Amino acid sequence: MSLLNKKTVDDLNAKGKKVLVRCDFNVPLKDGVITDENRINAAIPTIKKLIDDGAKVILCSHLGKPKNGPEAKFSLAPVAARLTEKLGKEVVFAADDTVVGENAKAAVAAMNDGDVVLLENTRFRAEETKNGEAFSKDLASLCDIYVNDAFGAAHRAHCSTVGVTEFVDEAAVGYLMGKELKYLGNAVENPVRPFLTVLGGAKVADKLNVIDNLLSKADTLIIGGGMAYTFLAAKGYEIGKSLLDESKIDYCKDMLKKAEEKGVKILLPIDVVAAEEFPDPIDAPIETSVFDADKIPANMEGLDIGPKSQALFADAVKSAKTVVWNGPMGVFENPVLAKGTIAVAKALAESDAVTIIGGGDSAAAVNTLGFGDKMTHISTGGGASLEFLEGKALPGIEAVNDK
Repeated sequence: MSLLNKKTVDDLNAKGKKVLVRCDFNVPLKDGVITDENRINAAIPTIKKLIDDGAKVILCSHLGKPKNGPEAKFSLAPVAARLTEKLGKEVVFAADDTVVGENAKAAVAAMNDGDVVLLENTRFRAEETKNGEAFSKDLASLCDIYVNDAFGAAHRAHCSTVGVTEFVDEAAVGYLMGKELKYLGNAVENPVRPFLTVLGGAKVADKLNVIDNLLSKADTLIIGGGMAYTFLAAKGYEIGKSLLDESKIDYCKDMLKKAEEKGVKILLPIDVVAAEEFPDPIDAPIETSVFDADKIPANMEGLDIGPKSQALFADAVKSAKTVVWNGPMGVFENPVLAKGTIAVAKALAESDAVTIIGGGDSAAAVNTLGFGDKMTHISTGGGASLEFLEGKALPGIEAVNDK
């Protein structure tokens, strides 16, 4: 899936044209205040480029998962306010429960070249997630050109990511989308070797296809987090009360065998930090002990990788030239159980390899722990980067015009 043949924002002649830009403003809000602005910051280069080109810039995005149509707590109004501050010019918010209603149409009709309008949450229209034709046509009716810069939603075939492209003459990708494809695409299709992948997170089931795809691409796979215990069980180890997906034990055995046949190294934890119970609340103080990975007592649950595993994994990172990391090594939200994730983040931060963080929890962990600026690229899409690593075509990218 190459970006080389996709039309980009640099290929457009946007002066005086109405350009609908699908951004990913799905930001966390607490009492109406945005708590993490990464996604807004990531959208700014494309928006500025179009303003500078003299386009009429119409922005759209979803936010959260409104269940029954419009809900005030999912309004994009706070995003419009922050964008106004960041761009240093007014971003007109079209407050419209139908997204493309009278307010939106009036706001767009009043635009001059270089103006910016933000539409209301696209998911206020129930048919958005079903890729309904009527809403796709409504969105297209506002613009001459469509730009998709929402990598975080590129794996979804929705009205604002796919449907709208059928009713516009020109569709391109923005700078953020281009950057994602450049780093993730090169890592998967054309990595500088040795190529190392670090996979973590709770569920093996979430990463099955990723492991499958990467076994034919990576030189080494590190597996940590909750998903590692099913692999340890597949090796016949006693894992106590640790997270186990019994239905996937045979799959893990197959993967270990397949890796051996392909000459791919799979590194699993050799020791774990365990406790009698999962912390409740998640960041509560907790008493832990360290055990070898094959000697976890029956009453204990593994919640992080141990110091020997931290050293083993960090050492593997040192010799890599490309590293893709998706998923934490333990319950990183708890300071006692974050040490494994910190060790891996630190190893990546100190490495001279191309380091790519697949969004979601890994991105949150890296940013929270203060290593964000040391990584080559932090993906803005959790689910999308996962599907990309699985080798799947992403509908939001497929829908954009080729050059």
